Amino acid sequence: MIIRKLFKFENAHVVRGCSSVKCRSSVHGHSYKVELLFESNFLDNGQMVYDFGLMKQNMKALLESFDHAIALWNGDEESYLHDMKKHSARWVELPVSPSAEQFSRVIFLMIDKLLLLTSTINGEKEVKLHSVIVHETDTGYAQCFKHDASSEQMGKIELEKIIFSDAVREDWGDSELWEKIKREVQFVNPKEV
Repeated sequence: MIIRKLFKFENAHVVRGCSSVKCRSSVHGHSYKVELLFESNFLDNGQMVYDFGLMKQNMKALLESFDHAIALWNGDEESYLHDMKKHSARWVELPVSPSAEQFSRVIFLMIDKLLLLTSTINGEKEVKLHSVIVHETDTGYAQCFKHDASSEQMGKIELEKIIFSDAVREDWGDSELWEKIKREVQFVNPKEV
């Protein structure tokens, strides 16, 4: 069975090297919709694959990191990165260009790692992240599966190179959330949400 949870955020970026002159040379924004699809062949004690309420914690915090922020590629010009960080309190620096395709891969890796580090307590069993769909516009999206997220052909994404601004981290319930994920600290789902 597959279940889906939809998240939304507003984000700005520049996608260097793309065909569209507007997209590669001007900061612009999108109203993103991100679908997380989870799968399991089992149901928990509440007869669910995974309680949607559990996604309102760390998963939501990670995705909201991109809300009202600018996504920066660490391979861009130093002067541009400096100026964007100087004039925007909310930013996320990525080791890849922030295209919809790369967003879907980054988000897949982040949520998959968080899910693997989360201990469940309500009988959830073999819950896996099936795919991530990032809608950049109403008419276009990118969908990432596990093999895409770790694809050598598409380029390796090093999670340790993802940097969240102080303003982003301050919005998390746990300001060390990303550091804990990178250090592979175990999380425990609460008994009640």
